[in-house]
Amino acid sequence: MKNHQSCIDACLACIIECEKCATMCLTMEGHQECVKVCRDCADICGLCAKLCARDSQFADDICALCVKCCEVCAEECSKHVDHADCCKTCAEACKKCAEACKM
Repeated sequence: MKNHQSCIDACLACIIECEKCATMCLTMEGHQECVKVCRDCADICGLCAKLCARDSQFADDICALCVKCCEVCAEECSKHVDHADCCKTCAEACKKCAEACKM
């Protein structure tokens, strides 16, 4: 991993947007999958930030999973950007996080 700090920062920002998006999408018809992937993404980003912060031997492995989760979440949220601002913001945060956490 090149820069753990940029990954940590992006993960923390992504957690916030995923949690906001999941909360908003709970009230929207047809957004169940969005809620699921946002929650998973937030949890994986949290673990990723923790392992990077402690320079864990598993940091690179969880970063790879984080990238995958962020890409899936960005893809799902992108389906709703026309009618849900939270999804647009979340998708952008996920894309930034995926980029920052790539090895």
